[in-house]
Amino acid sequence: MFKILRHYFKLNWQAQWQYPVSMLLLIMGQFLATFVSVLGIYFMLERFHSVQGFSKDEVLLCAGIFTFAAALAEMLARGFDSFPQMIANGEFDRVLTRPQSPLLQVIGSKFEFSRIGRLIQAALLLVFVIERGKMVWSWNKIATLFIMILTASLLFSLLYFLSASLSFFTIQGLEIMNIFTDGGREFGQYPFSIYGKKILKFLTFILPLALVQYYPFLYLVGKSNDWRLALFTFLSLVFAIPVYGVWRFGLYHYQSTGS
Repeated sequence: MFKILRHYFKLNWQAQWQYPVSMLLLIMGQFLATFVSVLGIYFMLERFHSVQGFSKDEVLLCAGIFTFAAALAEMLARGFDSFPQMIANGEFDRVLTRPQSPLLQVIGSKFEFSRIGRLIQAALLLVFVIERGKMVWSWNKIATLFIMILTASLLFSLLYFLSASLSFFTIQGLEIMNIFTDGGREFGQYPFSIYGKKILKFLTFILPLALVQYYPFLYLVGKSNDWRLALFTFLSLVFAIPVYGVWRFGLYHYQSTGS
């Protein structure tokens, strides 16, 4: 499986870099778009200094983690975003005739390398916050940082996967899912507790974004000494079970559009 994905990755890389100037401009555009958003957070916190007990550095760290995770998911799981078009134009019929897994082919159909711009910007933000030296780091917290990025990226990928799976029933993509993907990325630049207890509960038990952000973040920035909060990130992966169930159900009941 990984060999096939590596082959898809290489093909997408070569295709998108056929026009290097265009690609570099796209990467720069993604960098600047996210940079403006981060500047907004920075200047707001220069004025108010903290948000519900979270300092400027802590909020910027949260923004860097979630921006990096979301950009990684957008780059690697972009095939799900183009899946509704595959359904609508009948291309998915051709996918089903091939010996490889349909899911594998959908994932490999598109990797969006322009998101490298957002990855660079998020990485620079993380380096900036860490180098300021106002937070105490240990190996446990470094591991927590990497686990948060990895699991948050997987969770965003699952949201794209869910959006693609729903296309079996709606043919066209559902714009409402952008609330949870693009919206989740933007809202996740702040600790989720600032939006109120009801939102926090929803993002804990229904859409588990808080499990990869808020709870491990409390341990990361020293607001809790309970290291078990870092393990909450793995609980979010249970979300993969119902999402894959929707995919399997939609695939079983798939009917061609006839395009």
